[in-house]
Amino acid sequence: MTTEAKEPPRLARDRAWIAAAYLAGLGAALAAGWLTRERHPLLVAALADLAGTVVVFAFSMAFDNSSVYDPYWSVAPIPIALYWAWLGLESGSPPARLALILMLFFIWGIRLTQNWLARWRGMGDEDFRYRRIRERTGRAYWPASFLSIHLMPTIWVFLGMLPAWAALARPGRPFGWLDLAACAVTLAAILVEWLADRQLRRFLRERKDKAEILDKGLWAASRHPNYFGEVLFWWGIFLFGIAAAPDEWWTGVGALSILALFLFVSVPWMDRRMLAGHPEYRRRLQTTSGLVPWVRKKS
Repeated sequence: MTTEAKEPPRLARDRAWIAAAYLAGLGAALAAGWLTRERHPLLVAALADLAGTVVVFAFSMAFDNSSVYDPYWSVAPIPIALYWAWLGLESGSPPARLALILMLFFIWGIRLTQNWLARWRGMGDEDFRYRRIRERTGRAYWPASFLSIHLMPTIWVFLGMLPAWAALARPGRPFGWLDLAACAVTLAAILVEWLADRQLRRFLRERKDKAEILDKGLWAASRHPNYFGEVLFWWGIFLFGIAAAPDEWWTGVGALSILALFLFVSVPWMDRRMLAGHPEYRRRLQTTSGLVPWVRKKS
């Protein structure tokens, strides 16, 4: 007879605290949204987003772990998209577009959050980047954590959501071929990110030596294919915005800012970490694309 592996009690308790943090954050966001409901939908969503961030930050401080905030990236866009879609229903936005975008946000958000939960080992597990910031800032860590770990990603994701406002909350153009193209790009992005994460999990589980470097599958063509999938997702959302309201092209600043985040912050940071622990990683830097999957260069 086989028995199912049970979740350690401490991990189950810590996950319950994460759920409580996000429910409290959602409550604060709903309250902020209600109090500002007569304002522009972008401002309403921004203030609600900020309120949710502050509450989750309070839980990060309470548990002395900034990784409490990590799922916010994939959780917050869902209620924001739902709010804008509700406005879109009232203003006459094409139902097919609303349904497609909401479906994609739910698939992306649930998958990304589940992937984080599968890796997270509890309140004793904090992202290595946050530990570095803690070491460098000392007593100023929590102000630094709020600004750099909590507030800045909230701003980045909100910028990425700008095209979703154009596509969901406004009446927009009729549903058409560009919506289908946007759906294809966004679905492809989710698939790439899912496959890259799956390959990484399998590699970490099956590798015999910690010195091994993943260079198979999508990871043979890109050093960070999971990041590529994430960036591509936001460009897919931008295409939906263009399909609905070409005059809101300026919302592309969101996809551009997320691209810049990964190109100039996330990729270099991970590369430095890999190089510090794996000197042979330098060859991978020379031969393999940092973000976009591409043919390897000859060393």
